[in-house]
Amino acid sequence: MSRLLIGFIPYTLATVTHVGALAVGAHDLAQPTKLILMPLLAFAVAWGVNRSWTPVHTVLVAAIALSWLGDGAGTFFPGLPTVPMMLAFFGLAHLCYIWLFWRMLPRRRVPLWALVYAVWYVALLAVLWQSLGALLVPVALYGLVLGATAVGAARCHPLVAWGGLFFLTSDSVLAFRLFQPDALPDWASPLVMATYCLGQGLIAAGVIVSTRRPRTSTGGDEAPTVVEVPA
Repeated sequence: MSRLLIGFIPYTLATVTHVGALAVGAHDLAQPTKLILMPLLAFAVAWGVNRSWTPVHTVLVAAIALSWLGDGAGTFFPGLPTVPMMLAFFGLAHLCYIWLFWRMLPRRRVPLWALVYAVWYVALLAVLWQSLGALLVPVALYGLVLGATAVGAARCHPLVAWGGLFFLTSDSVLAFRLFQPDALPDWASPLVMATYCLGQGLIAAGVIVSTRRPRTSTGGDEAPTVVEVPA
């Protein structure tokens, strides 16, 4: 088993436990397991990268740390409104991902299929706008940030692209849970976390794979190749 896969075992087990706890309504187990997800993902990154740490990995771990603060906003900041704090930290996490995907890791121009994210943005606002009220503008701006993350991920390694898609799926379902909760079945909560954890995990794995140094014929590591891609 590769070092990369070994590092993701704790994160995978915690994800399955957390999503399973949500599915059966075991909230006493769901809350603590939620708070260990992102630390275990950061461990997986550190384990997989080993001694080849770069600024790319620093930005990735910063995004994971901000996501952790978003996950635990209600626990870490009990005196402040949970949803705005959660969105603030996740917004900062997405800005880290945008920088990562658009400036540090792109392999290609934006693929044509990524136009589906523009359709997603328009459709989501069209469905939710009556429920948003005074939050229409903030949510619309936040949606642009989410879309920029997903489109940027499409420029990167396929694992990152799939991770961006699942991450956006999680945020989309969460938007309905927040603003149109009666429109979703009970299993929407486990779905939010399952797609969120899968998206975060795929992004992290894709970044590690993208930045791995190829082995030389003598067994050493070559310097990573940097490819300039037009923005």
